[in-house]
Amino acid sequence: MASSSLDTEAGQAHKAAGDGGGYTTAATAHAVDTDSWQQVGLLLVTGFNCAYVLSFSNLMMVPLGWWWGAACLLLVGVAAWYANWLLAGLHLVDGHRFIRYRDLMGYVFGTNMYYITWFLQFTTLLLGSMGFILLGGRALKAISAEFTGDSTPRLQWFIAATGAVYFAFAYFVPTISAMRNWLATSAALTVTFDVALLAVLVKDGRSSKQTDYTIHGTPEEKVFNALGAVAAILVCNTSGLLPEIQSTLRKPSVSNMRRALALQYTVGAAAYYGISVAGYWAYGAAASEYLPNQLGGPRWASILINATAFLQSIVSQHLFTVPIHEAIDTRLQRLDEGMFSRHNMARRLVARAVLFGVNVFVTALFPFMGDFVNLFGSFALFPLTFIFPSMVVLKIRGECDGRWHRLWHWGIIVASSVLGIATSAAAVRLIVHNASVYRFFADM
Repeated sequence: MASSSLDTEAGQAHKAAGDGGGYTTAATAHAVDTDSWQQVGLLLVTGFNCAYVLSFSNLMMVPLGWWWGAACLLLVGVAAWYANWLLAGLHLVDGHRFIRYRDLMGYVFGTNMYYITWFLQFTTLLLGSMGFILLGGRALKAISAEFTGDSTPRLQWFIAATGAVYFAFAYFVPTISAMRNWLATSAALTVTFDVALLAVLVKDGRSSKQTDYTIHGTPEEKVFNALGAVAAILVCNTSGLLPEIQSTLRKPSVSNMRRALALQYTVGAAAYYGISVAGYWAYGAAASEYLPNQLGGPRWASILINATAFLQSIVSQHLFTVPIHEAIDTRLQRLDEGMFSRHNMARRLVARAVLFGVNVFVTALFPFMGDFVNLFGSFALFPLTFIFPSMVVLKIRGECDGRWHRLWHWGIIVASSVLGIATSAAAVRLIVHNASVYRFFADM
């Protein structure tokens, strides 16, 4: 087994009492071992059941139709739950506890896998952050359009405003554990926009005389769009940062993480799957990439849905960018001082400003950033969710668990690799197409 890469993020470590003995915890500027499984479970439910669900009818159901869509929702959801359940059990290996996914891969497979995992994770998180900024900007523009009509400012102004709000939240609520005071608000906002959106979708669906559920396009387009839909389904089920979330849990961290996952894949999945299915039922093949854009009214409902979606996304997006903040904070801040010391606050101000400044600029430049949902779902999340956990299991337990166990995990690796390559090709094709259609800084 390769030597540990636990010191890659920071040059110090400490010993602590773990679930079953001593282990080494990498130094970090953020809190660990502080949160209950109920808190983390609620964080997962509200984090995934966010403004992104307002686009998944178009991404997941329209390219697949009713039967294939329902089957893929179920199969990918179950597979993602199993893969995350498996990964949660790898939080402790050889007496070491791993608070970062890349540390686990570096310890088991060496430095190269550490950097590969780092690249996949951070690519996923950065693209996800840009997707949140885009959706937040669209929500603000939709609210503005209700009052100003055709004189609504360009989308880029709302993207900039969204980035500024996200920056402020990330600065004053710097860690995952610090989000505990915002989870009740996030849950209330989630319920509000879910209920309001469902009510309007049901009204629109009932008033529609004939809804087209046909899968349109040439045979080649249908295949590529279906592969993209599979990647989008994976995106709304997993994040590629489970060890980072699990690090905040109180002990026993493995069983507590699995309890939190059970909450996500029951209550959480029912909510974001339900919105996606209802949107497809109401509008069929005409479902918009952002459902509130085509709601039949009333006006106050559109404003309420967009406002709550924007406000809730402030909390949700933070969950998916905190690992980037943690890596930067651990590198730049003084670990023997609190997060709100004068020195650490100054460093954090600069780091957050640079990160969100870059994300806002790229999002404004490419306002079809939603297309990248499929790309990072295929290119990054297939390895992080399915391939890497099975690789670790085969490495550390393969010879002990028997032939059928090895065949099972090799089957996961091979099947996930094939799907990842195929869905990545479909995502790149879509991005290339839209890049030829839309100009830079397009007002969408």
